[in-house]
Amino acid sequence: MDIPEGYGIVESQVYRSAMLQHCNYSLFNNIKTIILLSAESPTKALLQWIADSNIQLVHLGLQQLVRLSSGSWRPVSEELIKEGLEILLNVDMHPVLIMCTTGVQETGCLVGCLRKLQNWNFNSIIVEYRSFAGNKSRYNVEQFIELFDTDLVTLPQKLPSWFVSPITYPHPNR
Repeated sequence: MDIPEGYGIVESQVYRSAMLQHCNYSLFNNIKTIILLSAESPTKALLQWIADSNIQLVHLGLQQLVRLSSGSWRPVSEELIKEGLEILLNVDMHPVLIMCTTGVQETGCLVGCLRKLQNWNFNSIIVEYRSFAGNKSRYNVEQFIELFDTDLVTLPQKLPSWFVSPITYPHPNR
């Protein structure tokens, strides 16, 4: 059993990594859902393991091929991040693994937007992103996280216990 590249625990029951290899499978036997953010298809061996393990594969990365024009500065589409967050925040989908080819760019962008939704300080979000990205960090990913509109995300009915929804304060004139 080997730990995959880019592996990390995001929150309780939420994990991140690069594309899994055969030597990584046993580490993820408890996973219920895999969110694949890369446009690339998984290997036949990975698809077979996912099927044999009764894991639900949500391949959001295919949308990137269609929705992003080559001239866009965005590293991923807002729709991909929105859908990824809505799956990630649905406790019925847990335990969940967020995965992309390297475990850095698309995964880092989704986790960064999750942190923004959790009201983390922006500097803390970037420190976490860079700790996984290392010398592969990209300014456009950081900019995407900064500019991502969290109001696009529809929170599911069953939120995980670690998620604290944004606090709204009553208007002073009411």
